[in-house]
Order: sequence, then structure tokens, then C-alpha cells
Amino acid sequence: MSTITKVALAGARGNVGEPTLDQLLKAGFQVTVLSREGSSAPLPSAVTVKPVDYDSVDSLAAALRGQDALVVTITTSAIDKEYNLIQASIKAGVKRFIPSEFGSDTFNEKLSKLPGYKAKVDIHEALDKAAKESSLTWTSVHNGPFLDWGISASFLLNAKDRTVEYPDDGKHQFSATTLESIAKAVVGVLKNPEQTKNRPVYVQDVALTQRQLADLVKKYVGADGWKETVTSIDETVQQIWDEVKKEQPNMGPVFFGTLKAAIWGGDAYNSRFQKLDNELLGIKGLSPAEVEAVVAKNIPK
Repeated sequence: MSTITKVALAGARGNVGEPTLDQLLKAGFQVTVLSREGSSAPLPSAVTVKPVDYDSVDSLAAALRGQDALVVTITTSAIDKEYNLIQASIKAGVKRFIPSEFGSDTFNEKLSKLPGYKAKVDIHEALDKAAKESSLTWTSVHNGPFLDWGISASFLLNAKDRTVEYPDDGKHQFSATTLESIAKAVVGVLKNPEQTKNRPVYVQDVALTQRQLADLVKKYVGADGWKETVTSIDETVQQIWDEVKKEQPNMGPVFFGTLKAAIWGGDAYNSRFQKLDNELLGIKGLSPAEVEAVVAKNIPK
């Protein structure tokens, strides 16, 4: 595969999109941002901005002509827009498509069957079909939960309210990665197109347990006054299936229950990635001291 130099980015203003844009520019790529029509959010002067209608394949294809790759970092709630982006990429002759994955191992057989990840699995299948029927290739980036954002947004635990959940007693290790390293992994994929062609890649900055993470946070906010809850992943998964059987299921608990299994479910869900592409993609990982520094920096004030 020829060298990738021109990269389009869909979702440049999100949690993953902003650092990805920054790293693409630092790496010297010519970046075009696909922007919703009417959006006026500021972007770096080095970026070409093309307004698009995400509901129109023709609009998207026109913006993608001449691009070597498309990186999609749109939110999970807008994942259905990826189907048009796939078709537009085929129409425009884009070589590489990086979908808005950036999470746990949705290629794991057990995890892929959980209903909370059906939308992402369907995208995998659409990309696999596209790769067989056209010149479009793909790579999905898997990095576990965002280590920095997971603390600052009180997703992995809530340091401010001093609440933490220990799924399966918090004993399973899980892969976690900072947003900066995820963005660097995207650059690594684009610099190694042949080695990453039509497959998932896996990166991490660190593997740790929920109890280890909580201990690091407690080191900075204190160990007193915490509300700690021990839960069961098997029970969580059963609750997911019970919910989807209802006539009008509440998909919120289904999605978040699926995330719990993905992050804290242990080896059965490949929560700690068994195989890593760190070396290929230029991800060094973090030392214990660097992990602690990330934790300390991101504790909500």
C-alpha cells in the first residue's frame, strides 16, 4: 500500500478527536476536517475544513475525494453515521478507514455477543464487506478505557464523591490508555498501513486492577469516607439479557452493563489485552510513576 499523507477526520472536537487532530498535525499529515454544515468552532489554521451533510453520501464523498485515509472519532450515539462514511469512502477512493472504535475488544467472541456492542460489531461487518468488495481497507484501534478521562469524568470511579465499584471484587486487570497515546496509535496505524491492514490493533499505557486504581486515587484524596460496592460481572451480564427481553428495554443499563463486562470482566472478555501492537505503533506505555502522575493530574478538584 502506498504512503498515506492526506487524512480526513470526522469528529475533530470530541474527547478522542481533539488529541487525534493534534497528533496528526504534529506528525506532518495534511489534515481535512469534516465539519457539520453550520458549525463555526475554531480549528488550527493548518487544517482544511470541509462542511458536510452526514446524511448525504454524495456530500461526504465530495469532501473525501483525494484523501488517503479517513479517521472517525464521532460519539457512540452517532455511530449510525459511519455507514454513510463507509459508502462515501468507497465512492471517493479512500484507502484506509479507521472507525470510531477506541475501546475494549469488540472482536472478542464473548464480548461481541453482548447487545450493548451490537452497533460496533455491525460496523465491523460493514467494513469487512467493503474491504472484500472494494479497494477500501480498515483498521480498528482498541485501547481499553481512557485512563485520564476515566478519572476526570468520574467514569472509572468517582474521586469527588468517594464512590467506587469493584466488579468481581476489582481483581481483574484491564488495559487502559490515555487519550494522547490513543491519538499516537492512530498516527502509528497511518504510518504502517500494510502491517495494520484489515485488522484490529491493540494498545495500552498500563494494565491494572480496579483496586490498584482506587488505591492510587486514595493516595491523593484520602482513604476515609469511601462508599465501596462489590458487584458480580456474571450478574451484570444476566441483567443485560433480562433487560433486552422486555417489550420496551431500557438500553442505558444495557450499554453500561456491557461496558462493565468489557472493562472489568477479566480474561473471558480480554479486558487485559493478551496481544499488543505497542511496539509497531510507537506506544511506549507508562511507568508506575507516570501512571500515578496521570491519576493525580486528573482527579477532579
